[in-house]
Amino acid sequence: MGKFYITTPIYYVNDEPHIGHAYTTIAADVMARYKRSRGLRVLFSTGTDEHAQKVRQAAEKRGLPPQDYVDQLAESWKRVFSFLEIEFDDFIRTSEPRHKKVVQEFVSRLFSSGDIYKGYYEGWYCFWDEAFFPESEVQDRKCPDCLRELQWMREENYFFRLSRFTQPLLEHFLANPKFVEPEIRYNEMLNILKAGLKDISISRSTITWGVPIPFDSGHVVYVWVDALINYITVAGWPDDQEKFSLFWPADVHLVGKEINRFHSIIWPAMLLAAGLPLPRKVFAHGFWTKEGQKISKSLGNVIDPLKVVQDLNRYTQNDRVSVDVFRYFILREVPFGADGDFKDASLELRYSADLANDLGNLLNRSLPLVENHFQGTVPPGSADPNLGEEAEKTVSLVEGYMDNLSFSDALNSIWGFLGRLNKYLDEKAPWRLAKEGKTGELEDSLFNILEGLRFSSLLISPFMPTTAQIFWESLGMEGQVKNAIWDRELVWGRIPPGQRVRKKPPIFPRPGKERP
Repeated sequence: MGKFYITTPIYYVNDEPHIGHAYTTIAADVMARYKRSRGLRVLFSTGTDEHAQKVRQAAEKRGLPPQDYVDQLAESWKRVFSFLEIEFDDFIRTSEPRHKKVVQEFVSRLFSSGDIYKGYYEGWYCFWDEAFFPESEVQDRKCPDCLRELQWMREENYFFRLSRFTQPLLEHFLANPKFVEPEIRYNEMLNILKAGLKDISISRSTITWGVPIPFDSGHVVYVWVDALINYITVAGWPDDQEKFSLFWPADVHLVGKEINRFHSIIWPAMLLAAGLPLPRKVFAHGFWTKEGQKISKSLGNVIDPLKVVQDLNRYTQNDRVSVDVFRYFILREVPFGADGDFKDASLELRYSADLANDLGNLLNRSLPLVENHFQGTVPPGSADPNLGEEAEKTVSLVEGYMDNLSFSDALNSIWGFLGRLNKYLDEKAPWRLAKEGKTGELEDSLFNILEGLRFSSLLISPFMPTTAQIFWESLGMEGQVKNAIWDRELVWGRIPPGQRVRKKPPIFPRPGKERP
């Protein structure tokens, strides 16, 4: 059995989950579900980044110890991810004892190898992003990322000899042009390497909420270094070598483009220094805007995924189905890796055209015909080889796109097949065949439509787990569609004749016909 290890960044615990967090984590969840359906042993991790100066200050304002405060916040994040149907295998928190132990072991190894040394850092620091910036990247004393005011700091720190790894990383990039994707992000990192790397601070001596440096109790590990190490904590390093040898290196680190440098340059350099293999891929996706505007709290246009789902309930009256609509939209609307613009009109169009019409209506049209002409059971038809060929071609396309994290292309292929099924239904016109008494052709047409719906249930399952399960059960299939292994199930003509279908209310009522 093969393996697949996919990660999201661990999220700053003091933030409220927004569309950016949901986008990365839903994408990772879809990939994890897809790989499980291919029979792989999957490890999917996400979590919270809890060691930050701001966190301690926020806890103090509430009269709470930092640990109690982050315990509450972490549970809130888990609830949101559960609501969005995200099935992670591990939720890592940087304040956990297991992680602190790994961080200290890792930093000790770098110190022993001579890749950490003591010195003074002097330069610009962003309190909000917990990040230092070289003067060359700073204009008007503003943070290049969040545009807030920077502070000039001079502090005794421990430094990591990042500069020593310029050439090894450059060689790795040139030998592995798919190491960072998409290509534009690879080229950005390649240019940084070509310009040469400088040593970086990896500790703070003015902060106490963090992982203590094991060889100097007056320092804590810099929050970004602490956070990056989470990926090997999850994989079992250094104590669980059986797990670590199975899952490491990670197959994909999914990140937003703003933290690409940390994951594509600093983290690989740290791994090289520790003598550990590099991840196979870092994929840095784009940002979302809202109706053409940059998203920010000051503009009041932050997209709350829970609010989007609640708004969609005016159509579905079902949180689980509305979550599927949201998951579908954000992965269909924009090629993964590019920037995207969240428009309410686009969401409504996708709902109406893709979901209510193409997907939902196909099931709604088909099952009553089975009820009326075959007592609600799958007819004993013959598999159409031409439709079967198109189905198998669709599976091949979907697998190729998914293996490259091309979610919108995968969905486009699935919807192309759905379009063919709708056309097939119109062409065969089983309602006419019934009137003309052509029982054999009627059996064949409905058998193939139901088989096409079975295929479609499997293909949409990673993206829309609730919808896929409703379709699966409507077709009379047993068990959980998410547990089906594609190599066994995606064989044309396998829906059992005589199996009873189960007609259910429309999953995606058309706009204008909202449920009361």
